[in-house]
Amino acid sequence: MKISKIMEQLKMILPILLGTAIYAFGLLYFIIPSKLMEGGITGITLLLNYAFSISPSLSTLLLNIPLFLIGWKMLGAKQIIYTGVGIGSLTFFLWLFEKMIHFGWMGTFQTEHDFILSSLYAGVTLGAGLGIVFRFGGTTGGSDIIARILNRKFGWSMGRILLVIDIVIISASLLYIPKEKILYTLVAVFIASKMIDFIQEGAYSARAFMIISDHTMDIADMITKDMDRGVTIIPAVGAFSKQAKHVAYCVVSRQEIRRLHQIVKSVDPRAFIIIQDVHDVHGEGFKEE
Repeated sequence: MKISKIMEQLKMILPILLGTAIYAFGLLYFIIPSKLMEGGITGITLLLNYAFSISPSLSTLLLNIPLFLIGWKMLGAKQIIYTGVGIGSLTFFLWLFEKMIHFGWMGTFQTEHDFILSSLYAGVTLGAGLGIVFRFGGTTGGSDIIARILNRKFGWSMGRILLVIDIVIISASLLYIPKEKILYTLVAVFIASKMIDFIQEGAYSARAFMIISDHTMDIADMITKDMDRGVTIIPAVGAFSKQAKHVAYCVVSRQEIRRLHQIVKSVDPRAFIIIQDVHDVHGEGFKEE
């Protein structure tokens, strides 16, 4: 039993390690040599590197440690544990690639005039890395932790919080890099967002689950307890069996898709699950007017 649990954890952790490795590679191979930018805490680490030549691995670790500790206290261990894995592995791979570049074991992609290739490939690698991390329930920390805390405390939309943070940080970068580099950065950010959606197997940031099971109430209780998501129970009648049933309806963010699926199957492996694209979501945990 213990071995199976360890294997299950490894199936979640190893892809997060791969994703952070790809993300760190994109930062050091494409972004930094071309002096492009990123949003969130990563953007702050880039600004510190451009302005004061501070190592991205060092600043990533120092900026994320207090945020991780605050998140652990306010969000709980279950919601933050894979974020810790993401922060630790991102810091390690940034350090590793920095050493490889320093000793000449790895080159960087540099161009003097046309930065469109840098921005395109940066968007692909950063988006691929983050997409893998998100798909398996992790994050790279930073502004994601801030957004989760503010969302829980004040009910503000996580998407809007992240957008405001990105705008502030990218705007601040105008003090250190030319405005045309900001435009190239926006290209990279756009490509990265599309790549994340592609890896997450969908174009939207939320999914609606309809779950039909003989253990609907048990599933709903686990979702509410483990994921802090609301569940609506809908009375229904099977057309063939003529038996009364209950349908659970729940909307989750793209980072939570895999976790919800695991909960349902752990309670009832025979549950019938319908997953739908959600174009727009308003309410607690999502967009607030």
